[in-house]
Amino acid sequence: MIELVLASLSAFWLGALTSISPCPLATNLAAISYVGRRLEKPRLVLLGGLLYTLGRALTYGLLGALLVSSLLNAPHLAQFLQRHLNQALGPLLILIGMFLLELLALPTSRGSFLARFQERAGQKGLVGAFLLGVLFALSFCPISAALFFGSLIPLAVANESGFLLPSLYGVGTAVPVLVLSLVVALGARSIGGLFTRLTAFETWARRVTGVVFVVAGIYLTLVYVFGVVS
Repeated sequence: MIELVLASLSAFWLGALTSISPCPLATNLAAISYVGRRLEKPRLVLLGGLLYTLGRALTYGLLGALLVSSLLNAPHLAQFLQRHLNQALGPLLILIGMFLLELLALPTSRGSFLARFQERAGQKGLVGAFLLGVLFALSFCPISAALFFGSLIPLAVANESGFLLPSLYGVGTAVPVLVLSLVVALGARSIGGLFTRLTAFETWARRVTGVVFVVAGIYLTLVYVFGVVS
């Protein structure tokens, strides 16, 4: 039980870290501009934020459930993972940590299909908020792909939690939109400086997490790959 709680907190933290990374933050800013169009109607802003969050959480949950179920239900693959997951986890954490520390980078690209989908979703009111959540969840950037496929999915496999942990990750990725929605719903219209604070928080949170990942990866590599540390 304690392990699942810790895994759930880790999944949410990975999502929150993703949400304020440069590329995902840009999509969240776009979502905020969409759901915040009706500042004179705070309840609609809150509802839009919740639907956007639901879209992200449901998308990641279903994707995670499919991936984890496929991995666990393939006998040979499951045995391979049980034997070698710990050995692969160390180097994987080191690589992800290097991405977070901006020591490694991958090129980004955006397809025309996603652009057309976003344009259509933006015309559908509250339903559009849900659709934008789905769209932006599928718009993987290098950081979000590294955290989701490299950290979240192995965590979900290890805990045999294909839907819960990815869903919590999805909720975490919508944190900026949820914060704005709650601020508006509580009657505070002035949100100047909020994203400046988020950007500053992203910088140190990403670096701290990157260092932790690298250190943990080195330790796991020494233990499970080289057998140096007992």
